[in-house]
Amino acid sequence: MLNEQTILITGGTGSFGKSFTRYLLSNCRPRKIIIYSRDEYKHYLMAEEFADHRDLLRFFIGDVRDGERLKRAFHGVDYVVHAAAMKQVVASEYNPNEAIKTNINGAQNVIEAALDSEVKRVVALSTDKAVNPVNLYGGTKLVSDKLFVAANAYAGKRDINFSIVRYGNVAGSRGSVIPLFANLIKEGKKELPITDRRMTRFWISMEQGVSLVVKAMHEATGGEIYISKIPSFKVTDLAEAMLPGCEMPEIGIRSGEKIHEVMVTAEDIAYEYDQHYIIYPQITWNNKQKIDTQGTKAADGFVYSSETNNEWLGVEQLREMVKTVKLEV
Repeated sequence: MLNEQTILITGGTGSFGKSFTRYLLSNCRPRKIIIYSRDEYKHYLMAEEFADHRDLLRFFIGDVRDGERLKRAFHGVDYVVHAAAMKQVVASEYNPNEAIKTNINGAQNVIEAALDSEVKRVVALSTDKAVNPVNLYGGTKLVSDKLFVAANAYAGKRDINFSIVRYGNVAGSRGSVIPLFANLIKEGKKELPITDRRMTRFWISMEQGVSLVVKAMHEATGGEIYISKIPSFKVTDLAEAMLPGCEMPEIGIRSGEKIHEVMVTAEDIAYEYDQHYIIYPQITWNNKQKIDTQGTKAADGFVYSSETNNEWLGVEQLREMVKTVKLEV
């Protein structure tokens, strides 16, 4: 499907963009990969990292806030993955207008550019924080999700659809707990701070996140939200796995932080498949939309939460999995 196609990644110099680029180069024969990002230094670093593939990569400096620049970048593009976002919870709380400009206005700019071009598919990355949001970042991503789902109503006769992939913090990603603990251990600390001893999280690797995006590209008909089936873990178990026998002082949750991650709410229309869930839109806009009947509709009141998940990682499993995590700097 992606062979001989041009793929553009917004926020393409980030961790997802680099991982998705590696996937495309290893598993597909893309005509061109366009990396769209506003940070020229990250462009330079990524160009050096992928120096052996410079014939396939194009680096566009641009911001998703700039609709005209997006339209120029989208010329001749077949597939778009929208990964650009202002993601830091605290930064968004202190700079709400900036988060709105990037996460909401930027999302609408991506949609407009895609509709005005010959783009075939758009997959937008979401977050667990968009589910029952308690902070501004989550609120802006909820609006972004709604915009991408509703964008299918404007497709008309165009061969285009918009879908969403939702997951929480990727293991080892910047701002997540694993690099925090790893740095403290490297400094020789004998205790690891826990915001709340009840806290649970989902475990997802970057490879799993990339695979889910590829699945959405292949299968989506418009408006679906894809969610991987992944294990949960207790943050206290993670601390024990990384520094056995350590003290774990409880320091209290940060502003806008949740005790548990939720991916599917009781109000969502979700279907269960072998390796994932799909939340289908509650409105039908055209005859292209369809429900994959190989799935089973979730029971009324079903909630997919890291607290009530059926699959869990214990201390020993976490210890082995941490060894495989590539920490971001």
